[in-house]
Amino acid sequence: MITLAKDNLTKADVQDKLKQVLANYQGEKHELIPILQDTQAAFRYLPAAAMKEIGRFLNMSENTIFGVATFYAQFKLTPLGRKVVRICRGTACHVRGSGKVLAEMEKQLGIKAGETTEDMEYTLETVACIGACALAPTMTIDNETHGKMTTKKVAEVLGDRSKAG
Repeated sequence: MITLAKDNLTKADVQDKLKQVLANYQGEKHELIPILQDTQAAFRYLPAAAMKEIGRFLNMSENTIFGVATFYAQFKLTPLGRKVVRICRGTACHVRGSGKVLAEMEKQLGIKAGETTEDMEYTLETVACIGACALAPTMTIDNETHGKMTTKKVAEVLGDRSKAG
């Protein structure tokens, strides 16, 4: 089931940010994916109101915009946390214990994979492969890779959060 986030943004907020994004484009249909990428970078997800405006800008239906946004895993329809934690589930990581690392991360953050903490600090995701198999099991927090992960190292990489929880 696909869930759209309840936008806490005002129409003016969306229009102001989106105006800056769209200023870099000509309004041609082939620009859709880069526009969605830039919009997501601006909002940390794709607000429904923004997708509607993108449709108007490109003279495309909302359904088409939504269809593209839901086809590609890179696009998010709900806000991401300030930090995105990705646990590798590839073969090398799986064999070396990424499942235990994921379980510990879920415990420390109080969320399941695919969810965001209530304080919007962390989003937890799993990925098919990070591409650092020699460091298995691996995880990333934003663009920082953490290798040879253990359940004990989860608290270390989370820092103060794990001490408070």
